[in-house]
Amino acid sequence: MDATPSRTRVRRSLMPLAAGACAIALAGGCAGPGPSPSAAPDRRAVVSRATGDLEDRYQSVIKDVLPSVVQIGAGDGLGSGIVYDDKGHIVTNAHVVGDEKSFDVSVATGEKVLKASLVSSYPEQDLAVIKLDDAPDGLRAAEFGDTDEVEVGQIVLAMGSPLGLSSSVTQGIVSAVGRTVSESRSGGGTGATLADMVQTSAAINPGNSGGALVNLDSEVIGIPTLAATDPQLGDSAAPGIGFAIPVSMVRTVADQIIESGKVTDSGRAALEITGRTVVDDAYKPAGVAIVSVQKGGAAEKAGLRAGDIITRIGDDRVTTITSLSEALAGDKPGEKVEVTYTRGDAAKSAEVTLGEI
Repeated sequence: MDATPSRTRVRRSLMPLAAGACAIALAGGCAGPGPSPSAAPDRRAVVSRATGDLEDRYQSVIKDVLPSVVQIGAGDGLGSGIVYDDKGHIVTNAHVVGDEKSFDVSVATGEKVLKASLVSSYPEQDLAVIKLDDAPDGLRAAEFGDTDEVEVGQIVLAMGSPLGLSSSVTQGIVSAVGRTVSESRSGGGTGATLADMVQTSAAINPGNSGGALVNLDSEVIGIPTLAATDPQLGDSAAPGIGFAIPVSMVRTVADQIIESGKVTDSGRAALEITGRTVVDDAYKPAGVAIVSVQKGGAAEKAGLRAGDIITRIGDDRVTTITSLSEALAGDKPGEKVEVTYTRGDAAKSAEVTLGEI
């Protein structure tokens, strides 16, 4: 599944060839006295030990977590999932399960393919829970971490079944946190706008969806869900830019589904309308026209009605349905926002107490 974040321009910084050669020479110790012959082996030994320690940590994490990462066959699709508890609940992406109700699951504790059934899917957050019909002995639940402790620069491993290659592991770092990403509806996507995503440089490919993004304490910190695409490269994958749903949201949704069979408290704000994108005279997106308002909902209570065209939420400009969702992504139900809109030729605004998706 792909995401298309705003285009990032990269300026190439070129150093003159002569200056570059000089810098290399200086870095190589051409200026000033060089190190003593005995110093080089000592440095090599330190580097070797450090490399060995990091490799040991990688291997330890993989040994701890990979048995909790499964491969999910859903109709003609293939994705990944994480064992959530010892009762056989598995959390994955909603776009992995699609419209299917039963699944083939391959777990690391055995080669036999197991059957699983859908508990519930929550496309609004692109999460779902399925349950093994007969959980095998030795099924290992993953350990889930704390979103508040996720920091830029942390080393992470992505585990799953990219391109159908089960039990694959890639490595990278947390590149950013708090990203808001809108998912395409093409290729089985849910079209959801997902807030507070963890951006990672670990390779995320088709089939990784629903798997595990793991820190070096063997804790799941997110579910890999989207890989960015580059419009300048024909919408092909943009290397090193992937996104994972944060573990806090994973826990919130999974716990409610397991307890109640559905999400009862999403924590996601909404205007409680249906709408469509409208264009201006130049055929460029210019706002969201309200098609209908939910009776007794947030928009209706604030006086908005069908036909109004929303152009701003607070300071955020609204031009499309996607930008409207992104403007609301960081808000919570019950918060108040100023909605700017047009009714006929008149510009208006209203304070709206947000409802819930």
